[in-house]
Amino acid sequence: MTWRLPTFFRRWLCVFSVALSLRAATVSGVVELRNSRLEAVTKRKDYSGVVISLQPVGQPSPPPPAKHAVMLQKGKMFSPHILPILAGTVVDFPNADPIFHNAFSRYNGQIFDVGLYPPGTSRSVRFARPGVVRVFCNIHPSMSSVILVLTTPWFTTTSARGAFEFDVPDGVYDLAVFHERATEQTLQLLTRRVIVAGQPVRLEPIQVSEAGALIAPHKNKYGGDYGTAPDDQTLYPGVRN
Repeated sequence: MTWRLPTFFRRWLCVFSVALSLRAATVSGVVELRNSRLEAVTKRKDYSGVVISLQPVGQPSPPPPAKHAVMLQKGKMFSPHILPILAGTVVDFPNADPIFHNAFSRYNGQIFDVGLYPPGTSRSVRFARPGVVRVFCNIHPSMSSVILVLTTPWFTTTSARGAFEFDVPDGVYDLAVFHERATEQTLQLLTRRVIVAGQPVRLEPIQVSEAGALIAPHKNKYGGDYGTAPDDQTLYPGVRN
């Protein structure tokens, strides 16, 4: 004899199952930087720019978002300095300065060069390969930033006081930490398994040491040294004050 559930009850079970699969909870915590030589860290206790990500265990990577990410060039700076994205995301590099820029990367991650372009214009790059992309300007050696290409959409960046918080669907995750001034070995030791099951998860404090990290001066896009700093007051062809 076969038992059949009433139609309304079957529908209720279906809705309930979907609701369970979509449940999410807040994962939060705080990061503290140790052994730093930067005054912003040692004196002002600025612990910003650390990326916390949660990689779902046994789940495929989701498709990239249709919306572009943005790394602005203004005041001879890249903003934000640290930009985490999902693999496949397109990043726009608008030039909001009254001078030319040339964003590029030839170090690790994805190599790219958008070329020289004038104020008020933009260039775009799709980042398909997971990894760390260190970005520079071929004209201004002081400009630098990092694009962290991840295979998970669940990531966030710490505030100045080191705090982080984001909502994550129920599941099992591997937590990873990225900090540009920490060695790969240091970061690997900070990985851990996190289980999200409908209740807020407060992680134990995460201490990231900057000891042993070496940041060497970078070369220009041709692999050579930067020359004399450019005179940004000089007009380029076709550009007026």
